[in-house]
This record gives sequence, C-alpha cells and structure tokens, in this order.
Amino acid sequence: MGLKTKEEYIESLRQMKPTAYMFGEKITSVVDNPRLRAGIESTGATYELAQMPEYQSLLVTHSPLVDEPVNRFTLPPGSTEDLVARVKINRTLGRWVGTCHQRCTGLDCLSALSIVTYDIDQKYKGSYFERFKEFLKYVQKNDLTCNAGVTDVKGDRSLGPQEQADKDMYLHVVQRRSDGVVVRGAKAHQTGSLSSHEIIVLPTRALRKGDEDYAIAFAIPADSPGLIHVVGRSSLDKRELDGCDVGNIRYSKYCPTVIFDDVFVPWERVFMCGEVEFAAEMVIKFSSYHRQSHGGCKSGKIDCMTGAALAMMDYSGTEKSSHLKQKIIDMVHRAETLYGCSLAASYEGKKQPSGAYFIDTVLANASKIHEGKEMAEAIRLMVDISGGYVADLPSDKDIENPEIGPLLKKYLKGKDQVAVEDRIKMYRLIEKMAMESADTISDIHGGGSPEAHRVTIFRECDLEARKKAAKRLAGIDSKPE
Repeated sequence: MGLKTKEEYIESLRQMKPTAYMFGEKITSVVDNPRLRAGIESTGATYELAQMPEYQSLLVTHSPLVDEPVNRFTLPPGSTEDLVARVKINRTLGRWVGTCHQRCTGLDCLSALSIVTYDIDQKYKGSYFERFKEFLKYVQKNDLTCNAGVTDVKGDRSLGPQEQADKDMYLHVVQRRSDGVVVRGAKAHQTGSLSSHEIIVLPTRALRKGDEDYAIAFAIPADSPGLIHVVGRSSLDKRELDGCDVGNIRYSKYCPTVIFDDVFVPWERVFMCGEVEFAAEMVIKFSSYHRQSHGGCKSGKIDCMTGAALAMMDYSGTEKSSHLKQKIIDMVHRAETLYGCSLAASYEGKKQPSGAYFIDTVLANASKIHEGKEMAEAIRLMVDISGGYVADLPSDKDIENPEIGPLLKKYLKGKDQVAVEDRIKMYRLIEKMAMESADTISDIHGGGSPEAHRVTIFRECDLEARKKAAKRLAGIDSKPE
C-alpha cells in the first residue's frame, strides 16, 4: 500500500473495532467521537505533512528494508541523519499541532527493538530479530501508527514484579502455548492508543531472575480481543464533546489506560520472552529515544506558545512593552536550548551492532530534565504576558447570548483595530496550552519520571574520565596502585 494519506489513515481506523470506554460509557465509534477525533487529527498531521511538498522531504525517506519510500515514523534510525531528522520532524509537528502528535512513541519502540532483539539473538541464537524485521516490513508497507505500551501500573512501588500481592500489577505471561502466549496486566498513560493501528509492549523496568514472565515484548493490533482502552480524564476534556470553548480548534491529546485481559499474542509477534537480563537495555534504549523525541516536539510547542503570547501583546496594545519583550526572549531561549540538546544527542549518536543508530543517552536525558523545568516556566511566562482572562474568560455560550453577548464583547475588547472575537480565540488557545493536564503533565512525567532521567545520566555518563581530567590538572598521580 505504501504511504497513506490522512484520509486513508482515518478510514483505516474506522475499519478497526477496539473496545473502548470513556466517562463510564462504551464508545461505538472512536473516529466519530469529538474528544478522540481531536487526538486522531493530531496523529493525522503526520500523514498530512508527508503529502505536502514543503514537508515531504523531511517526513518521507527510502527504506532499505522494503526498498520503497516510507514515512519516517516507521523507520528506525540507520544513520546520524535519521537521528537528526527525528528531532526536526518533531519540532515541525509540535509547531503544527500545538500539542502531542502521538506517533513518536511507536517509532521509539521500533528503534529500541531494532537494537535489542539483535543483541538477544547474539546470545541465544534465536529468531527475535528476524521476527521483528518481518513486523517492521508490515508496518512500513502499510504506513501504520504504533503505540508504546511501556508504563505498568506497578502496584506497591516498594516491591518488584514477582513480589506483588497481585501479580497483574506488571504485565506478564500467564500461559505459554504452542502457537503463542497469553498476557495479562495494564499499561498506563497510553497516549494515542486509539489513534494507533498497533500496540507495541516493552518491559517497564530492569528485571532479575524470577521475573521471567514479566520480560515480555510483543506487538498486537489495537483492537485485539481482550484489549480494553479506558480513556483518562483530563482538564478541559469535555470541551471537544460540547463543541464550545475548545481553544485549539484542530488538535488535542487523550491518554487511556489499556487493560490486557488475557490477550493472546502469536509467537511471530513476540520479540522477547523471558530474557530478563535484556529488560534494562530495552528500557534504556526506548526511554532515551523518547527523551530525545521530546526535545523536538516540546520546542515546537513553545514556538506556538511564544506566538500566542506575541499575538496577545498585539491584540492588547502591549507589543512595545520592554519587560514583555524580555519574557518573549526567555521563552525563545528555552525552546532553542531544548532543541539544541536533542540535536546534540543525535549528532553524538553511534552505530549499534544491529546496524541501527542510537543517540547519546546523557544528552537525551539532560534535555528531558531541562524540559520538565523549563516547559513549566514557558507556560508561566505565556500566562504572565497574556493576563488573567486565561483563567476565567466567560464561555462562548455567554458571548453568543443575545442579552449579555454585546456587553461582553464591549468589555473584552483590546485594541480598537483588532476584532474582539480574535482576542477571545487567542485567550482560549492559551488556556488550552497552559491548562490541559493531558499535555502539560507529560512535560514532567512523559518518558519517565525526573528521577529516572537523573539516574540514567549518573549511570551512563563517564565519571571516571571527569575525575581523571581533574587529577591531571591538579598534578595528582591517577595511576592505580
């Protein structure tokens, strides 16, 4: 089939029949639900831009695996150029949709699997890598969107998987059959699971002997029997359903919890099963790729936030205020620092034994720590520039009310030459970008907690080289006794 258009992508989702719930009700049509459709439109942008001449060269490349053009969201990086393109694409899309486009996590899973399945086979002489390549061909030829099922619900955090009173707190194998495995558990914070064709599951943490049932990686269709998507609540989440006060009129984000209620996975879709010593490598590879991705998309979102703040200055007559210009500069430098750190992680990437390229983990995690702090500051600056109506602007329904609407329009006006309706729309967009928890919380916890980023930096950076450099300058003999 090759590259899909946005319309073909949406139609392909319409043909799927996932089991999904939201607000206590079963969803009969994911594509036609306004709340979910706004998220599907975000992912749809990855298909839309791939068809546009000005972005096609960025999003479309040649795959040596299938020997045809593919969307880069189906291509594990095979060069430094591919690593850099990931960041540039994510910034472009972050600026285009102003929120999460939901497709990067699937690529991060594919990228991790392209390395770790090869490494497992080198030790055990297995067939995981060949299985993975066959699955990757299927993804590329059909231009599929994949979702990352990584974060387990974890239960009692003081206990490991096998120590839990309820073993289902970590997704695990409950039955091994001649034709495949049956798994049970749940994955939390599954951004865009209903915008995806395939769910790729990886372990959520390092594992040890006795955790073999939890060392499982596989891929299944998003509408597989026993798979249940329960869409999580988020601030502002009913506005798409109401069709009112939406803010971002085109795109949004939603995050289900996905329950695996005795789901069957055929062996040809299993990419790890019991190799506990490789779980940590799988987690590190996935999470580092994902933290590199964040630096691109979040810098793009800051671009949107900066534009919204500048527009509000124009609409309110404060465009010449020097202290507000300084705040704009502060927003810009935060975006560029995030972007630069992710690009650096890409340029410092190295070829792996499988042939795939992996980024510099320390730089990728440094970018994510920076994001967790600086995105919040960028939001604060945007709100500071824009004013208090970000928090309590009257509803569009009040503004449209014939009795009070004219009065509201009178008192909500800014500069005389700016339509009051435009000022109201910009306030709504700023409210959406600042206050929708589904997106703003991911700036802190997306790709793992801040502590996980710090642990990775400490583990992966070369501390001995730093000590050696200091000892040489101090004239201390650093030779071992």
